[in-house]
Amino acid sequence: MSQEAWLGIDLGTQSVRVLVVGADGAVLGRGTAPLEGRRDGPRHEQDPGEWWAAVTVASRAALRDRPRVAGLAVCGTSGTVLLTDPAGRPVSPALMYDDGRAWAEAERLRSAGLAVQHTWGLPKALWLARVHGRGTVTHQPDIVTARLTGHPVPTDSSHALKTAYDVAADAWPDIPDVPGAPGLPDVVRPGTRLGEVCPAAAEATGIPAGTPVIAGMTDGCAAQIASGALREGSWNSVLGTTLVLKGASPLPVRDPAGIVYNHRAPDGSWLPGGASSVGAGVLTAAFSGADPAAMDERAAVHEPAGAIAYPLVSPGERFPFLAPQATALVLGEPAGDADLWAALLQGVAFTERLCLDYLHHLGAPLDGPLGFTGGGARSPYWNQLRVDVLGRPARVPAQTEPALGMAVLAAHGVTGVALPDIAEGMVRIRTVVTPRPARTALFAEPYARLVDELATRGWLPEPVAAHAHRRLTLDTADS
Repeated sequence: MSQEAWLGIDLGTQSVRVLVVGADGAVLGRGTAPLEGRRDGPRHEQDPGEWWAAVTVASRAALRDRPRVAGLAVCGTSGTVLLTDPAGRPVSPALMYDDGRAWAEAERLRSAGLAVQHTWGLPKALWLARVHGRGTVTHQPDIVTARLTGHPVPTDSSHALKTAYDVAADAWPDIPDVPGAPGLPDVVRPGTRLGEVCPAAAEATGIPAGTPVIAGMTDGCAAQIASGALREGSWNSVLGTTLVLKGASPLPVRDPAGIVYNHRAPDGSWLPGGASSVGAGVLTAAFSGADPAAMDERAAVHEPAGAIAYPLVSPGERFPFLAPQATALVLGEPAGDADLWAALLQGVAFTERLCLDYLHHLGAPLDGPLGFTGGGARSPYWNQLRVDVLGRPARVPAQTEPALGMAVLAAHGVTGVALPDIAEGMVRIRTVVTPRPARTALFAEPYARLVDELATRGWLPEPVAAHAHRRLTLDTADS
């Protein structure tokens, strides 16, 4: 294995990223290509054909120096679905992870006893079938892995989770009989070999023909693998366009509200977590073309900011509370652009703390190390701010990309070595950021005000708000 390189592909919201990584974690090649989306209120779509086009560009850039690739895996955004025909060709646009048009379908499924959110894959698949006609439910990475192997492939249980797949039973549940409902795909565990790169795909991507293609996991799980947070009680916070928290537990974390869900790791252990609609995407929307480093420097004098924000990227919230009616909010009047930038950064950090408070409320193990990955983790200032708000240290890997997690998973799928062991050999920790207690105390009051506002609006349940207040006097690493 020490002589091999492993390739990870991340189908993100704004771009496709490809990393080629050695067994020691050294990056041997990287490539990226942009993706376009269509947002309009609750609508968020992408053209599935653009994914493959972007993969060919990004992979060729990553393989410019021709490293020896021994396997690859692909991750995508959780809950992104489309419909395909029997040959695996798209017959609908892809509804992205936060497309919110399937509310009626979700209500019908919930009334039938399925715990689904309206942005999850199954309600959106029913919406697509109603609007575009019949087809087979297909998840984002399946389009790319099918093109790589040259034939339709099973989906993986990680991406199928939000399409209501029962990862405990390894089976689809009884889904209500709906006229015109789409077909459901075959499912395999992450780490399963799906096939090999075919000659046509090799010519298009530069990936050698015959390279094993391994079933992947969602981008949140991929980032968790990339952080090395795979031992019990460990957690990883992925700050990209939106915010995702993923942890490791020997047992699933039970949540009657269905907000926290549990992925199944390749070894059968559990990866609980949740996905918020708060994230760095709000900075792009509010400050198009701004220099993030320069804005961070200006924002540093506004601690705490003159306003308190709950910076939703799109309408509706999924974690740490379920509120489809939620909208972005700003309490108070920012004193200029730098103060608003500071309020948005702090608002994401407050949301991150509330997510951990909610997990603690559910009894999730939180006593392991915390990692930061995703594009937001490239900001040293934001990392320090986040640990100050959380009151606990965080590890920042040298590589914060989900594509690294897929390279690690590819190595596991080909070699059979335990995933945590491979991750510890391939994940390099760049720095450990420690909180400043005085700053943690400084942010307690605005955090409490935000919690109260969310509860007053009826979005955050009162017992969760009360638990968050109690934890203001505790270390957030307490389990």
